[in-house]
This record gives sequence, C-alpha cells and structure tokens, in this order.
Amino acid sequence: MAYNKLTRRAFSAAMAMALVVGAPAMATAEQVMDSIHFLIPGGAGGGWDGTARGTGEALTKAGLVGSASYENMSGGGGGKAIGYLIENAESNHGTLMVNSTPIVIRSLTGVFPQNFRDLTLVAGTIGDYAALVVSANGDIKDLNGLIDAFNADPAGTAIGGGSVPGGMDHLVAAMVFQAAGADPVAMKYVPYDGGSKTMAGLLSGEVQAVSTGFSEAVELAKAGEVRIIGVTAPERVDAFAEAPTMVEQGNDTTFVNWRGFFAAPGLPADKLAAYQAAIAQMYETDEWEEVRARNGWVNIHNPGDDFRSFLEGQEQVIGDLMKKLGFL
Repeated sequence: MAYNKLTRRAFSAAMAMALVVGAPAMATAEQVMDSIHFLIPGGAGGGWDGTARGTGEALTKAGLVGSASYENMSGGGGGKAIGYLIENAESNHGTLMVNSTPIVIRSLTGVFPQNFRDLTLVAGTIGDYAALVVSANGDIKDLNGLIDAFNADPAGTAIGGGSVPGGMDHLVAAMVFQAAGADPVAMKYVPYDGGSKTMAGLLSGEVQAVSTGFSEAVELAKAGEVRIIGVTAPERVDAFAEAPTMVEQGNDTTFVNWRGFFAAPGLPADKLAAYQAAIAQMYETDEWEEVRARNGWVNIHNPGDDFRSFLEGQEQVIGDLMKKLGFL
C-alpha cells in the first residue's frame, strides 16, 4: 500500500502541472483552418478514436475548422502510424496524430524505436480516467469480487485491454491489483486492438474484466451491457456518477491518462501556430464543453514546450513505476 501511495502522488504531481479550469463557454468562433486530417493509431471505438473524433466534432461545429477527416491506422502498438507520419513528413503537414501515455510506455519498452521527440509536439488536450469493467450479467459485481475471483483462480481470471502487454491498460490493472495485495505479475492479460474488440472479448466471455479508459466504457454502462466496478478518479465522475472509484472501495489507486496531438517532423511554424490556436480557442466553445462532458474528460492544455516538459517528466515517473512492477 505504501508503494501505491507513492505512485499515486507521483502521477498526481505529474498531472497537476497540466490541469486547467474550463473557461466560460461562448457560442461560435472565427475559422482558423480550412481542414484537419486526424491520424488515429488504433482501431475504431478506442480512446484515441474517440478523442480524435470528439476534437474534430468540436472544432468543426464551433467553426474553428472548416472540415475534419479521420484515418484509423492500427499496427505495432501505435508504431505503424508514427512511422508513417515520420517517413511521409512533407505530405502529412495537414495531419494531426492523436496519442497518449502509451507513446511514452511503448518507447520505453522498445515496442517501437521512435519516441515523442521524433515528432512535432502540438498540444496535450484532455485527460481520461481509467476504469475496470465487467459484464453486466456476470458473477463479478464489484472490485473486491474481481480480486477474490483472481485469488481463487488466477489463470481463469483474465483481464483484457486495448494496449500491448506492458502497455497502459496492463499497467493500470497491475497498479490496482498491487494495491489490493494481489500479485500483478501473475495477472493474465489479453491484449486487443482498440476498444470495440476489447469489449467484444469481455461480452463473449473470453476475458472476465477489462482495463480501459473511463470514456470508452460510459455508453456501454449506460446501455446496461457492462458494469464499471472501479474508476481511477479521486471522486466520482459526473458523466456516469453510478460508477464507484477505486479509492472509495479501499483501493489506493488514482490515475489519469493524458491525450494530445502530434504532427510530422519539420512542420512549418505557421502551420504549428494555426493548430495550436485552433485547439486553444476550442476550450472556450459550447461545442467542446458538450463533447468533454459527454465523455467525462478532464481539460488539459499544455502546448509546445510545456507539452515537451510534461512528457519528459512523465517518462521519468512511468519508467520508475514500470521498473518496480517488473515491466522494464
């Protein structure tokens, strides 16, 4: 438990620099860019997909951007999309790639050779709490029920996630199990490509629980298909207040996953400034507040050099955590 308190404080300190209070909303804004093409490094239905499409929705509906298009490019734990952006840099200066904490984790573990320093850093934009989810009709009703099932039959209690082994979903589940006194190394983790496939694995019974982004689980929970048994927020989240936190169940785990946008290397300065202006102004619109509230996201805004400083700090924190858990 002492270890997890330390981890919790470290993540909280890393995130505190980036949290911003939402600004008063306004109805419309002046157009900043004609179009944006969003590159999504994973499958449909995942956190990256939802972040890119939600951001595009807000930017276009608010009038900040004329049009938005989207491209899902799975493979290599996100490395395929990163490699494509770098290798085709000049032809991708109209493209924004969404990414999140996994770009740090997967660089540390060598899943792909590149890291955030090989890209143009545009801005961190939102945070999404993590959640553990079970089938609504299953035998597991709460977090303690999951831990009890695991302790009774570790091999028969598989946890699914939309990231590679040692990736963020795996890491969050391991943190929760560690805090509960269960062995995170013995946890059977099953990776999927994207949120839709992960949830399909849960509903088919292939896995007994799923580690995922809170926003990815909300609509399925509202529809009665899944039960959210724990959220890594310090307090219940308004987007689905029925979901209990880990903390209130005696599990000292809090975590928030940032998401943000990157561009190809060598992006012209005026193009970068336009991207950053569109994102900065987006926070002041009603359209963005609607998207943010619907998904239960936390507003984070750290453009350019602030984004780089934040990522370098997180790289150190996560690297230390993964070494302690045996993932590095």
